[in-house]
Amino acid sequence: MAAVEVERLIRLLQRLPGLGPRSARRAALALLERPDTLLRPLLDALAVCAERVRRCSRCRNLDVGDPCAVCADPERDDTLLCVVERVEDLWALERAGSFRGRYFVLGGTLSALDEVGPEDLGVDLLLRRVREEGVREVVLALGATVDGQTTAHYLAERLRPLAVTTTRLAHGVPMGGELHYLDEGTLEAALRARQPFRAGHEPS
Repeated sequence: MAAVEVERLIRLLQRLPGLGPRSARRAALALLERPDTLLRPLLDALAVCAERVRRCSRCRNLDVGDPCAVCADPERDDTLLCVVERVEDLWALERAGSFRGRYFVLGGTLSALDEVGPEDLGVDLLLRRVREEGVREVVLALGATVDGQTTAHYLAERLRPLAVTTTRLAHGVPMGGELHYLDEGTLEAALRARQPFRAGHEPS
């Protein structure tokens, strides 16, 4: 039986996405068996991130500055705003390298089961940005999941009175797919072939 301290480490690792009990135990063992090359460097990196990384007050990205590097980039197109579910989706689109507008990170999707409502996703902040920053097109780059599409339809309805063009990603995003799992070429194709989003209609 593992020591209490090790069991606590395993329980904490289990909270990470994709790590079940067995995976968490393997990760804990790898860290403990390689303290100089894994455990201590990881501790240092975690301490630095805990101290320096923060959420951007404008787009809700994670970075060491506020505003983040994307929001602070003067070469970006302020009239084009891409709405994503999570920071990892923003990172995936940035890796694709074909989007030069701004972003807004919801932090999840609407879910009655998980009690996630519009206030949890910063919808009011998103709408204020669209109204005040001269945004002309909002790209709803949400996953092709049930919750993702429900959220997209809700946002399209809220954006409708603001006289802004609302589009969605197109070709290459499979039903049930999440953006951060897609390769850069697929994301680039989806961005280039984005289509008008019609609230109240199922996407074609």
